[in-house]
Amino acid sequence: MKQFLKRLLSSQLAGFIGFLFIWQILHLLLKTHTIPSPLETLAYFVSVPLVLLKHTGASVLRVSAAVGISLVLGIPAGLLLGVNKTCKRLFSPLLYFIYPIPKIAFLPVFMLLFGLGNPSKIMLILFIIVFQIMLSMRDGVSQIDPVYFKVMDSFCVSQRQQYRYLIFPAVLPYLFSGLRISIGISLASLFFAENYATQFGIGYYILSAWTKMNYVEMFSGILALGFVGILLFYLLDRLERLCVPWQKQNARN
Repeated sequence: MKQFLKRLLSSQLAGFIGFLFIWQILHLLLKTHTIPSPLETLAYFVSVPLVLLKHTGASVLRVSAAVGISLVLGIPAGLLLGVNKTCKRLFSPLLYFIYPIPKIAFLPVFMLLFGLGNPSKIMLILFIIVFQIMLSMRDGVSQIDPVYFKVMDSFCVSQRQQYRYLIFPAVLPYLFSGLRISIGISLASLFFAENYATQFGIGYYILSAWTKMNYVEMFSGILALGFVGILLFYLLDRLERLCVPWQKQNARN
């Protein structure tokens, strides 16, 4: 546990100090109250831990629920698109049509269908993530050399074993890459979604502070959102090392 904390601090601390240094320079150069000093913001940040924890916890729960549902739906759908040429031919144009549309535009629709509470916000994040997962899984399958399938067929390897020993190991790196992209986009979209019909969430916290012109509070919320991003990406990196250990070995070689 001590080594884990030491690695985490050593890897993130240098970048965070550099960020604070640039922030302080901007504060001194611009000389405006709209950009408070980092020390003042950090002091406020540590003075209201329970309030920030309540809001960030609500946001993390929404993202986590959306990621979980997206994995359940997106992985089998993406694999089906990858292994079945008919499904790929039929549904790929639909994916290409929906994928570039900013998903935040669907928030009013989700609010009408699922209400103003958490379900509509979770559905928005799910809508963002699931298509990225489907495309990542489909592209991962398409990158597998067909020779491997022919070899397995020649040895009468069952379809279940092909998924276990060939397809899943091959597509996992693509899945994690897709998750990194989609989580970053989902956090940005959640910020806008939490500004409507809610009193909990880091997006609501930041906008509420902005409307009160309390810029120290606003920047403390931005810091909290950044820390949430660091935590999610770090957990994702750790999970990838556990699930795809050969990826790290290939990087070393």
